[in-house]
Amino acid sequence: MMDGTRPGRRPEEPSFAELFTPKLVTVLREGYRLADLRADAIAGLTVAIVALPLSMAIAIASGTGPERGLYTAIIGGFLISVLGGSRFQIGGPAGAFIVLVAATVDRHGVDGLVLATLLAGVFLLALGFLRLGTYIKFIPYPVTVGFTAGIAVIIFASQVKDLLGLSLPGKEPGEIVPKVEALGGAIDTLNLAAVGVALATIVLIVGLRRLRPSWPGLLIAVVSASLAAALLGLPVETVGTRFGGIPSTLPLPALPPISWARVQAVLPDAIAFALLGAIESLLSAVVADGMTGRRHRSNCELVAQGAANIGSALFGGICATGTIARTATNVRAGARGPVAGMLHAAFLLLFMLAAAPLASFIPLAALAAVLAIVAWNMAEKHEFAVLLRASKGDAVVLLATFLLTVFRDLTEGIVVGFALGTIVFIHRMAQATGIEAAGPLVAEDQADDADGPRTRYDPGLATNRDVVVYRITGALFFGAASTVGSVLDRIADQRRAFVIDLSAVPFLDSTAANTLAGAGRKAARNGVRFFITGASAGVRRTLLAHGVGAPEVEYRSRIEDAVEEVSAAAAA
Repeated sequence: MMDGTRPGRRPEEPSFAELFTPKLVTVLREGYRLADLRADAIAGLTVAIVALPLSMAIAIASGTGPERGLYTAIIGGFLISVLGGSRFQIGGPAGAFIVLVAATVDRHGVDGLVLATLLAGVFLLALGFLRLGTYIKFIPYPVTVGFTAGIAVIIFASQVKDLLGLSLPGKEPGEIVPKVEALGGAIDTLNLAAVGVALATIVLIVGLRRLRPSWPGLLIAVVSASLAAALLGLPVETVGTRFGGIPSTLPLPALPPISWARVQAVLPDAIAFALLGAIESLLSAVVADGMTGRRHRSNCELVAQGAANIGSALFGGICATGTIARTATNVRAGARGPVAGMLHAAFLLLFMLAAAPLASFIPLAALAAVLAIVAWNMAEKHEFAVLLRASKGDAVVLLATFLLTVFRDLTEGIVVGFALGTIVFIHRMAQATGIEAAGPLVAEDQADDADGPRTRYDPGLATNRDVVVYRITGALFFGAASTVGSVLDRIADQRRAFVIDLSAVPFLDSTAANTLAGAGRKAARNGVRFFITGASAGVRRTLLAHGVGAPEVEYRSRIEDAVEEVSAAAAA
């Protein structure tokens, strides 16, 4: 429970229209000027340049043709921006889906994949309209980091064949252990030209990112690799030699073959697509919120994801979702609203219409290098190391999710990770309850003249306009972190300081610590001093393990100490 120093009337339940009004409508109501359009056009072009090679690389790694990745980015990306609940979300094919999509293609073929995508869109619509988006955000932080790191390992393993230019006698296995064995057995087919193209692409991407971060490194690297391979006549496999190029127009919309038997066959895959799409898109929207200080509408975003997947399937595309890297690029490029995402889709369509024949010259080793960079960035190495050190419970949840994702199945990893996270939470609650065993679970009322020290009420805490104070009571864990986070996101920029009192918090988990870390970073960006008061030794140890400390966050023993310090600084 959270209490502000100034109690107010509880806001009314938002209406259906308020919950599901797309952010595009909100932006237009606020007033959309020519300067906004110009900024969105620049951001949309920037993101389209990044998305062009990435969409093709993800589709190829997923076991489909590169054109299906472009269809997904164009149709799915456009619908996500038009209908979505985030101002800055960029939709399209995502690396997180590579494993699931490839497995679905292996089992049911491309038509089965398209049907599963269509059904996933229907499920996402249902999740949104049933207002379940809020609960999807309750996934513990170690589970998120674990399955993201696991997906990164699988993506990299899937690119080793093209990175090294290996030739396999049969089809490449999907499971990680047989895959590694097959790749190891084919090491004598190593293609030095492909290795050289891949290494040069990686070096160019990394170099441009450090030396010229504003340049479109992915596109420059892929174009350079294509020119080098064509001009030097390098013996490397290209998009043209494997797929015959890509079409220069969008296909006409059409339903995939549908029968009750086929629906039953692809149903598990469709459910997995919907769950991962919901998680991935809402995580991406949260990242955009943290970068911009805005708030997305979770359920509206899920409805948009559902419409996008249905639209993508009708045009022969694959699963669409919000993409964290492209969304972050959109924000950094100066986007003002969803028009940037719509223009990103339009620019991709223009690229496809005008430059489709040139795509045939792209070396597959260069696209594999792009995905290797994506996998490295996805791995969240720092967060992984922090969680391993934070506590034994978080480490167990993290490693179980990671290992099951890599060696078994993504869905199984998430389910088991969530279950273990729940068990760890119950265990911590039991420990916290044991500490207070000497007293009753619910404190009894006492008369005003009861014995014991009494703290005089300080009205200055409620009237100091330079300070906002919130008190949190009870366990602060993944189930409550999103609620707390929504309050912390409303930090008043004009205030000098923001104080969170944790004196009544017996423990918090890594999800809550990560939420407070994000609030601290936002406060620092806004020039607001962020104090945490009353934290016990255990709570403070957990917070510090997750980087919740100086210079963004300051610790004090009491609320009064923080308020007096701010008042003294203001008077100086």
